[in-house]
Amino acid sequence: MPDGTVAVLGRGLRVLGQAIRDEPRIFTIAVLGSTLFGLMTIATAYVIGAIVGRVILPELERGEAVPDALATAAAVIIAVSAIKVGGIFARRLGAGFMQYRLQATYRRRVTRRYLELPLAWHQRHATGTLLSNANSDVEAMFFPIAPLPFAVGTLVMLVAAVASLFVVDWVIALVGCAIFPALFGLNVVYSHRMAPRQARAQQLRAEVSAIAHESFDGALVVKTMGREGAETQRFGAKAVELRDALVRVGRVRGFFDPMLEALPSLGTLAVLVVGGFRLRAGAMTVADVVGVAFLFTVLAFPVRAIGFVLGELPRSVAGWDRVRRVLTATGEMTYGTRTLASDGPAALRFADVTFGHDGEPVLREVSFQVPPGRTVALVGPTGSGKSTIAALAARLVDPGSGAVRLDGVDVTDLSAAALAATVALVPQIPFVFDDTVRGNVSLDRDGVSDEDVWRALCLAQADGFVTRLADEIDTTVGERGASLSGGQRQRLTLARALVGRPRLLVLDDATSAVDPRVESAILSGLRSAADRASILVVAYRRATIALADEVVYLEHGRVVARGPHRHLLETFPGYANLVTAYEQAEAERERERAYDEVAVG
Repeated sequence: MPDGTVAVLGRGLRVLGQAIRDEPRIFTIAVLGSTLFGLMTIATAYVIGAIVGRVILPELERGEAVPDALATAAAVIIAVSAIKVGGIFARRLGAGFMQYRLQATYRRRVTRRYLELPLAWHQRHATGTLLSNANSDVEAMFFPIAPLPFAVGTLVMLVAAVASLFVVDWVIALVGCAIFPALFGLNVVYSHRMAPRQARAQQLRAEVSAIAHESFDGALVVKTMGREGAETQRFGAKAVELRDALVRVGRVRGFFDPMLEALPSLGTLAVLVVGGFRLRAGAMTVADVVGVAFLFTVLAFPVRAIGFVLGELPRSVAGWDRVRRVLTATGEMTYGTRTLASDGPAALRFADVTFGHDGEPVLREVSFQVPPGRTVALVGPTGSGKSTIAALAARLVDPGSGAVRLDGVDVTDLSAAALAATVALVPQIPFVFDDTVRGNVSLDRDGVSDEDVWRALCLAQADGFVTRLADEIDTTVGERGASLSGGQRQRLTLARALVGRPRLLVLDDATSAVDPRVESAILSGLRSAADRASILVVAYRRATIALADEVVYLEHGRVVARGPHRHLLETFPGYANLVTAYEQAEAERERERAYDEVAVG
């Protein structure tokens, strides 16, 4: 047997062993049902043989039927069949329940692992691939579970069948001993040929899913840039690869399936030929020959169950490898148990924080603080590390060295609930669910009333456009907020953060699509709110920066200046040039917007 086949079979059996350890009671019930079915199948064969030899043939010789004998034969067949039905019921119900239960369990494990892994890990993996891991890979992993109890019961049945054959006639038993190993060997060769093809097909399923997800996510870019043809071609090329891979799987299956079907039939033919000679020699009776021939006939499908399991093991191993990469991924973000006081604005402090991606430094010894109730603006050129600081403040990632503290407590010591209750991050790119305005703002959090939703909408300057919607907060906004403008989506996501009454609000350029006057009203409202929060804002506009109590100016991942906006304008030419450039770009956008409105009018 080739080493690759042995490896696949060994690993596949370990996956099945893990499944059995996860659901031992359900598996036991299914195997008992399968074993009962197998033993009754053997019993049926010999019952049929006995009825033919002891009831049917004598009555044919006499030329008359004996009602009592026929009734007894029918009762025996019905009784055996009823027991077989019970076994089938237990086997199928147990196998199906076990398979779907395991799939649900491992989907939950995969998704929980996604939640535990840091943002940096997710950024290295395509969303489509992650969806495939939690769906088709988990499904493939436990696909052999459905025929597994049948296969185990079949093994018991084969042992009992061979033993019964030796009881009947040793020559016939040798025929069985030749057919069954040949069938098993053919299944092993089938598994060896199928393994690489199944693994390739499973990989291509994930790649097709990833391309489709990317195209749907970038639908706006695809449409506006006229890339429909290119995207269709890209998806089509990968889909053709998947089709060809599945065709290769089908060809192997089409080649081996007829042979796997033919072997038991050849065994039946061999039994009839050998049985005829043994019958003539007086070593067997007619009942024995009929029973053994019928046994080989009914064994054809159960023996295939072993082939089903072996044939699906390569697919199971491919799915397990892909799922295991998620379950064993390192770098999980563990939380502590400490909590914070729930009243008043929080204090944020960065102490010599250094952070990098794949060995490339992004932040170098960054130190600054956001005092309770104050607003601090982060300003710097593109790539200076502003969004990374925002992610660190909300603990989406952890620093390589240094510490991020809330109210003097290292964020790594806080519980997940305490962190979520204290800090709210509004990202640069808003995400809106295909739900109502209420659902998008409240996210079904406990204790969030309609009054809380309206309060958050007012603070985010979103109540105006919401009241103009058809059903106000009950209006469904469409997938990704398709019915809203960019500024409206940003204000809705801001309201989502505010409804939880955070003590620290982190705004990562979260109002870039909002009119400057509206942005100013939002920040002014946040600063004067009764339950005001400390604010860390990534800012570009001069008006926004001027509202901050302090500005932290970054260049190349370092804090190069701190202080009031006016002071930095006067003392740091780099800062003044950057803010002026932002202001000029904003003014140009405003002129273009005004020109477009006049042209449309």
